[in-house]
Amino acid sequence: MPPLPNAERVRSAVQLYRYLLRCCQRLPEESVRQHYRHAVRQSFKVHADEDDPERIQQIIKRAIEDADWVMNK
Repeated sequence: MPPLPNAERVRSAVQLYRYLLRCCQRLPEESVRQHYRHAVRQSFKVHADEDDPERIQQIIKRAIEDADWVMNK
């Protein structure tokens, strides 16, 4: 399953959140979708207090790479 288009346009946490939830919608089984939606929400709660712009960009890059891996799995 190919990743969603425009992943390269994700620059902010809100854009990343929307991108990841859209990726979850494309997963085949409801139980898998629920699992990854929950994981996305938990990850955002864990990183909510992050304020270093460089670190935020690292998190965004890693999250997109992980999403691509899940979508291709």
